[in-house]
Amino acid sequence: MTDANGAPAEAAPQIRMQVLAQYVRDMSFENMVAQKGLQGGDVQPDIQVQVSLDARKRSVEHQYEVITKFKVTSKNKSGAAETLFLLELDYGGIFHVENVPEEQMHPFLLIECPRLLFPFVRRIISDVTRDGGFPPLNIDTVDFLALYRMELARRADAQKAAQPVQ
Repeated sequence: MTDANGAPAEAAPQIRMQVLAQYVRDMSFENMVAQKGLQGGDVQPDIQVQVSLDARKRSVEHQYEVITKFKVTSKNKSGAAETLFLLELDYGGIFHVENVPEEQMHPFLLIECPRLLFPFVRRIISDVTRDGGFPPLNIDTVDFLALYRMELARRADAQKAAQPVQ
């Protein structure tokens, strides 16, 4: 490629990302069936998964912390819709990221980084539900791009609602 003067265009610097650490920041699993002695006769689980994301710059140059928060609730569809189990997991990653333009850093951190963490989150959720006395739960893949777009739309709607009518 060439620029407007016919000189070779400089290639954009290669984006560099490295996972420096991954960790469980917080986790809670409550087995309501065991705690409350619910009858296991007519169990039809209805599973809901809520996902939220958080990212922040660390004090070290080019380092960012990204936290994925999963709340998995299983309720019985039949009867009184009793909760069977509740799993809350905050899973974090420390990333070294270079050569991402500043205006693209926010979506990069909230889309690409969680994609790398997700297989580990899925495994933890599967193991914890199995070890907690239920069949292993293999949650569906999360579309982090769609999640990011929904959050942007929600924020835009909230801003419009907060503006005074003229």
